[in-house]
Amino acid sequence: MFSVILMNLLCFCLVCGFFSRQKALVATGQKSIEDAAKWLHSHCNDPSLDDPIPQEYALYLCPTGHLYNCLQEFWKESKRQCGKNRAHEIFPHITLCDFFTSLPCSHLYLPAQPLLLPDTLHLLHLKGANSSLVALFLDCHVKPCLKQLHLTLAHKFCPHHQKTLEQLAKCINPEETCHWVAALYSRDMRFVHYQTLRALFQYKPQNIDELMINAGDFIYVNPTQQSEVSKGWVIGTSHQSGCRGFLPENYTERANESDTWVKHREYAFVPASKFFTQSTNEPNVKLNGEVHNPVMSRSVTDVLSLQVVGILFLIFHFEHDPPLSSCGVFQSRLIGEALLDQEVTVSYVYSSPALRCVQTAQHVLQGLKLDQKVKIRVEPGLFEWTKWEASRVIPNFMTLTELTEASYNIDTSYRGNIPLSSLVPSESYEEYVSRSSAVVKEIITACPSKGVILIVGHGSSLASFTRPLIGLPARDSSDFAQVVRKIPSLGMCFCEELKEEKKWLMVNPPVKTLTHGANAAFNWRNSIMED
Repeated sequence: MFSVILMNLLCFCLVCGFFSRQKALVATGQKSIEDAAKWLHSHCNDPSLDDPIPQEYALYLCPTGHLYNCLQEFWKESKRQCGKNRAHEIFPHITLCDFFTSLPCSHLYLPAQPLLLPDTLHLLHLKGANSSLVALFLDCHVKPCLKQLHLTLAHKFCPHHQKTLEQLAKCINPEETCHWVAALYSRDMRFVHYQTLRALFQYKPQNIDELMINAGDFIYVNPTQQSEVSKGWVIGTSHQSGCRGFLPENYTERANESDTWVKHREYAFVPASKFFTQSTNEPNVKLNGEVHNPVMSRSVTDVLSLQVVGILFLIFHFEHDPPLSSCGVFQSRLIGEALLDQEVTVSYVYSSPALRCVQTAQHVLQGLKLDQKVKIRVEPGLFEWTKWEASRVIPNFMTLTELTEASYNIDTSYRGNIPLSSLVPSESYEEYVSRSSAVVKEIITACPSKGVILIVGHGSSLASFTRPLIGLPARDSSDFAQVVRKIPSLGMCFCEELKEEKKWLMVNPPVKTLTHGANAAFNWRNSIMED
């Protein structure tokens, strides 16, 4: 008995009709489907719900522990003695990457390996007639940043308060051991220059042009639009519902700009003194029970520079090779657990080089409890029809080394049947069908006669791999496109070999394809076999 599972991965954020749902996932920090569903429900009357509005992202380095407590004390005392300034609008942070825009369907990841930072800061205040900044600066230079990294203590304050602020800043001990987390935040770019208000009480609209608010709601107010509003009223947009209208000003108070920001990822940094041994100045860190020395001859400053560059590289790496969504991660692991319940034992795993496919394979294996036993073979020939790519070039896929360093269980000894260099942009349909037929036959030939092979590809894979395997001709290109549009995320086909008859048949998969919302169940027989 010989079996092949063909699993489709359609990136959740790219499926037609899912944009508002993906927007909900981003707006809730990709925490859970339940949170996203609640967000969608609260925004049912939002006129901009289906608009492709970009999000703005920034990567911040945030202090924790004792240093954070000292900074909070400074914030409290500086506000008491000098009043509120711009620094009080945002939590203590070091900006590693300025805000940049990305559509809500984008997913940004932080690296899986520990990062290093110097253990101490040194105090430096800027002098000069135009100076209005007091800050703690990192004692190093980091590329690609164009200015020295710093943690702002006060900004845009009255000039006569500078001396007081500097005296308060000197109370912060710069020799304290620093503990940090890298955090990725996003904000709605439409309201960057708006004031943010917080509702103190509930207000129920008395007229159709008034805004419903509850205590704790945030409202965005454009100061330039208030001149024609009646005294005692403001016009604003609700952060909670996306609706716009009038509300009584005395029902609100000023809130901080960062109160409405969304945190997506958080990653703890390793203090350099704990990473390097004092005797050899070499790194000595235990990861998964093993000692690793990834930066044996570099200084702390060099390591910091390389790691920050690495963060920024990872953020921008996914322009044409998007990672899996949070929903996709959940569904992939669920499928793996369902296969485990049906006692399906996968012996081999092949994946398209697309990152979202590699991640799907990894999470399915985790659900099967095989992620430490079965390695993923990355096969370039499994990539989808290149004519459907948004760009005119093949995506810059992560290398096997990069995938391995990111903790994916990759078979680095495997060499693809079709080299990556042979993938050409906008290949013809006939070239794609020929490539698909050749690679699936090579995979079957390379594996022993018994066992289950899991192939993780794309929506186009289900038809292009199975039809030649069971002896059916390729579909017409126009019909093929219509079929692929109907294939859901994680659509699955199961092919079984009749050894004695030397032929393949398609049979019911061991588990059903996941469905959600109003989506119809995937019928593999109608979609793949019927013309």
